[in-house]
Amino acid sequence: MSGFLQHVVDAVALGSLYALTALGIGLIFGVMRLINFAHGDFIMVGAFSLVVPSSAATSTLLIGAWPAPLLVAGVCAVVIALALATERLAFRPVRRADPAVLLITSFAVSFFLQHAVIAIHGGRPKSANIWPNLMEPIVIAGVRMPQLQLITIVVTLGLLAALALFLKRTDIGVAMRAASEDFQTARLLGIRANYVIATAFAISGLLAAVVSLLYVAQTSVLSFQMGVPLVLFAFVATVVGGMGSLAGAVLGGFVVGVGSVFFQVVLPAAWRSNRDVWVYALVLLILLFRPAGLIKTKASEEKA
Repeated sequence: MSGFLQHVVDAVALGSLYALTALGIGLIFGVMRLINFAHGDFIMVGAFSLVVPSSAATSTLLIGAWPAPLLVAGVCAVVIALALATERLAFRPVRRADPAVLLITSFAVSFFLQHAVIAIHGGRPKSANIWPNLMEPIVIAGVRMPQLQLITIVVTLGLLAALALFLKRTDIGVAMRAASEDFQTARLLGIRANYVIATAFAISGLLAAVVSLLYVAQTSVLSFQMGVPLVLFAFVATVVGGMGSLAGAVLGGFVVGVGSVFFQVVLPAAWRSNRDVWVYALVLLILLFRPAGLIKTKASEEKA
């Protein structure tokens, strides 16, 4: 029983990281119909903002000695500023272009950020051990679980609740929901496009910063490509959940996370290195029966 509970916590914790990443992607897609593949590099830049530029494998923490609240605020400020700058300088000028142009722009931003980090920090992976005490286990109902996993789950639930309240109870949140349903009609009704999109990017940056801190605390490794696998799984999660649906992005993130842990547990030891094959097979199976995703949006229903 204790082993089962441990696997459940592992699955929910991993699903939480995917859900937060997918939510950041889903927010931008909702208001711009842009799949921002640079979102993974927002996560990466947030991680590298923790260390002093160095070509060595072991880096000196730049703000690691700060109290946790200041550390979190510092990383969030860096990534939010980066997200806003990216929106203003890269995406706003091509906003009305063909969707393919927006997609290529997101790849260009991604490669630019990766190579900028290589130029500053070098291309070798680095170690950055923040909050090592969070890896110490605590015992709940006879189950030993790392504190970091429980914190990841609690932080994710808190952010999801806060975002839900923001979207339902604030004027800008309602404007974002309206824009995600029909952006052109929302603009005709007086919603300021620049303000709504910039807010979506700021929230996306905040989510990326939180994922960055949780991921670095878990792995203690920095790499200029560290955001790539996260954003790929998160993109798959948004498709599984339903493109354009924020609830679907979250649901898809948990489905992918739970599926990853499930196959890691049930597959024979010789097959576990190929776990992702089975995860993607599960994704294909879901899409065969639910081509529009688990949660249908109005846009997908109109296309059908």
